[in-house]
Amino acid sequence: MNAKAKNADRAKTPMSNKKYLGIWVPVLATVTVVTVVANVGLNVAGGWVASQLGSGTYTFTNAEKSAEWDTDYYTSDFASIDEVDEAAKSLVEEIAASGIVLAKNEAGALPLAASSKVTMLGRAAADPVFGGSGSGSVDTNSAVTARGGLENAGLTVNDTVFGVISTFAEENPRGHIEMDNPEASTYTVGELPVTSYEAQAGSFAENPDAGIIFIGRPGGEGGDLTQDMVAEGETAEPGEHQLELNADERDLVELAKDSFDTVVVVVNASTTLEMGALQDDPEIDAILLAGSPGATGFNALGRVITGDVNPSGRTADLWAADFTADPTFANFGEFVYDNIEASFPVAAIETATSNATVTPDAPFVNYAEGIYVGYRYYETAAAEGFLDYDEAVVYPFGYGLSYSDFTWELVGSEAGAVDGTISATVEVTNTGDVAGKDVVELYYSAPYTPGGIEKSDVVLGGFAKTGLLEPGASETVTLEIAVEDMASYDHLGEQAYVLEAGDYALTLRTDSHTVAPGTEPITYTVDSDVVYSGEDHRSTDLSEVTNRFDDVSAQFTTEPEEGKVLSMSRADFAGTFPTAPTPDLFVASDATVEDFKPWDHEAQAAAFDGEDPTTDAATETALVDLRGLPKDDPAWDSLLDSLSTGDMTDMLLNGAYQTAAIGSIAKPATVEPDGPAGLSSFINSSINGVAYPSQVLIAQTWDVELGSAMGTMIGNEVLQKDLNGWYAPAVNLHRSPFGGRNFEYYSEDPLLSGALATAVSNGAASKGVYTMLKHFALNEQETNRVNNGIATWATEQTIREVYLKPFEMVVKDTSMPVRYISDDEGTIAETTIGAGGIMSSFNRIGAVWAGGSEALMTDVLRGEWGFEGFAISDFNLYPYMNPNQSISAGTDLTLTFQPSKSLADTESAKARTDIREATHNILFTVTNSNAMNGIAPGATVDYTPPTWVYVQIGASILLGLLVAGGIFMVTRRVRRHRGADSSVVATESHDEHVSA
Repeated sequence: MNAKAKNADRAKTPMSNKKYLGIWVPVLATVTVVTVVANVGLNVAGGWVASQLGSGTYTFTNAEKSAEWDTDYYTSDFASIDEVDEAAKSLVEEIAASGIVLAKNEAGALPLAASSKVTMLGRAAADPVFGGSGSGSVDTNSAVTARGGLENAGLTVNDTVFGVISTFAEENPRGHIEMDNPEASTYTVGELPVTSYEAQAGSFAENPDAGIIFIGRPGGEGGDLTQDMVAEGETAEPGEHQLELNADERDLVELAKDSFDTVVVVVNASTTLEMGALQDDPEIDAILLAGSPGATGFNALGRVITGDVNPSGRTADLWAADFTADPTFANFGEFVYDNIEASFPVAAIETATSNATVTPDAPFVNYAEGIYVGYRYYETAAAEGFLDYDEAVVYPFGYGLSYSDFTWELVGSEAGAVDGTISATVEVTNTGDVAGKDVVELYYSAPYTPGGIEKSDVVLGGFAKTGLLEPGASETVTLEIAVEDMASYDHLGEQAYVLEAGDYALTLRTDSHTVAPGTEPITYTVDSDVVYSGEDHRSTDLSEVTNRFDDVSAQFTTEPEEGKVLSMSRADFAGTFPTAPTPDLFVASDATVEDFKPWDHEAQAAAFDGEDPTTDAATETALVDLRGLPKDDPAWDSLLDSLSTGDMTDMLLNGAYQTAAIGSIAKPATVEPDGPAGLSSFINSSINGVAYPSQVLIAQTWDVELGSAMGTMIGNEVLQKDLNGWYAPAVNLHRSPFGGRNFEYYSEDPLLSGALATAVSNGAASKGVYTMLKHFALNEQETNRVNNGIATWATEQTIREVYLKPFEMVVKDTSMPVRYISDDEGTIAETTIGAGGIMSSFNRIGAVWAGGSEALMTDVLRGEWGFEGFAISDFNLYPYMNPNQSISAGTDLTLTFQPSKSLADTESAKARTDIREATHNILFTVTNSNAMNGIAPGATVDYTPPTWVYVQIGASILLGLLVAGGIFMVTRRVRRHRGADSSVVATESHDEHVSA
């Protein structure tokens, strides 16, 4: 046979089975593996996928008998979301109008005539700061701009200069905080160089009535403001920080003074700035502290400038002259232990599904100043002669001017026993020519013994804001303080709150420093020490209050000692003034090293002597049946016994902005959006709502009625959007002006913070909305927050009197009305529950993660304060935040999606008990919230999976059929050609033999 003939025969020869299988087996195997992996991935990451694509629909159908019962447990005050939005925008403007502080007004420079022609100066004029970045950010795309606010008030704005500023701002972004990424964060002020203004100076004469300078500073989650601007590429002197005017701003101020007879400065920031030079400059006529005003707040600014609104805001923080001289300055920022290499083992799937950057760092921060934060330091240091108050302080805490004048008269006071209250009744009279509001502030001064319990010279004890008073009109307000609230916490001696014997002076003040003219102190005498210990605790405490944080206080000493932090003392401010950590403080103690190790769930399980709880039992009890019942009602056991461990853990580990549905007990899914300045969500933008002012500006109102109105309005919005909870309010304190998240927090003062947050929470609760009070606790610094948690050191007195106080107030004083069906006839009854939710924090209390601190999350929160709701972690992508540790300590829900986090132990009696208790806490809040609207006892539930699940099933079936068909085709083909392959092999062997 010739070669040509052989090739022709081979062309007709079919492909061998070996080659055929070599092609199709990998194809079928790949399709099979991809199908299996995709299904496993969708099941494992179902929580996250559901957050993006939907989780399906649970349809609740009431029984025929209950179909007509009243199950609208909470109702909106508005007919539509559009109506809510319009009302909310009006409320935002009202809040801003009440919160803007008139800090300076020389010779009545303000108000301006509404017809005035003005020149706006400063990049914030065209690029204003509406709020901050991160979870507290809000949608401000449609917000009223600074220019819009002035023009809406009737002012004419210099368009030429504004255009130059606007163009520059668009081309030269100001610095911004990149969340938890300091290398990518920038801090540039980005002010337009003065030469660019000078080039437009010819337009000043056409708009001559005032030069209005806008000075802005941003804030953001996951980073702090910088204490050193030298690295930012701007003209900065060594030691210059972000919260003082830079060279370009100082040049601009000089230009404005040279160019305009009236110069007004507007501070558009939610933290304090160094304002001493501007306040002392006689050529600066007026200063307004406008905060970050939200959707419509700039309208209020225009109305304040033109006199349509008489400013009544008061500072929520003391504004110091030199931030570097503040006792917190040296202990804020980057400090990392030298002798700890933190490591927390996690499952490979958690690492793969988390975008967290893991470091071995063990950061720390020392609250060495103790209780002497903000005005508590400056007022006390001045009283002790340690500083010159007028030189050290620009604006006291609680300070603000008005276009009118007011007089106060103490018309009555009552002093009860030590278990009672002290009240002061004040008549406020408007003696000016303009209608306005005033704020009455009541402070107390406790007796102090050098070397004894630390005490501030003055502490805010109460406040009240009047209504709008016409000229000549008066209003009487009554301020009341519980005597026990003047007690101090003695962590070194009695280990309890102590009301020491002596005279307590209660003074009416226009700010923290100034006693109101014409008023006399109220003296309250305590004859002997009152120790609130054991069963004789304060009336608002549920149980004994005693030391819970000895491990944290142990880091401090009253005398210099190696490896310890020297506590700042009023007895010797000079000798105890805080300094930056010395080298010995960078060496962690053995106890601290141990606390930075992974939580040992196996040891905890072995030490547990409780019984393994029942699961998967039969029950006819549904969640709605328990609405209105006490948390310890036996019916709860029946419901909890019926749940499977899987149902419970699926809910506990998929807690990002939701609680998952549990069909077996007819528990609906709930949704809880961010954040303190209005509803927001990075998952679902349709949730985003009207932008409220920053909490700083809300605090500057000193008006709890406006706080309540805000909470109620948020509640209406929540109802219109079928939401349930709200990750707010936030009541951490302004320990340092450099705190990047200060815009989310009200004040440096715990009472002002707690009072406003309580008002907001109660307003929301009136609509069945549970607030998630955050971030519990001592979360005053963003730097290093996720690098294994900042070890935060403070004495127990500092922890309790200052940083836990606002949380305590909200937990104890929040009340949610609960309407429920009380019998089988549909009768409506009503009860109340307390605060529904709280969020733990990233940091550590001492060296123990806050969310895993039993002392904090159980002993204090539930044991002492009586909290019955549920606690959630902060966003949990980080290995040190152990879910088994959190549910053991009292943090119930993990703010994440599976499989980013998992429980290492779900089998032991310890773990199952913790899982059950965490589930109980969540269900108690949910059943007593608006989540039950429309559901009556006896309702049935049907579940419709989301579209993506049907697509998944359909695609899986189709791919499965294709694979099965492919296998059948391959098998059939191989069998058919098995004989042919043998023939081909024989022929080829023969041909090769012949050729040879």
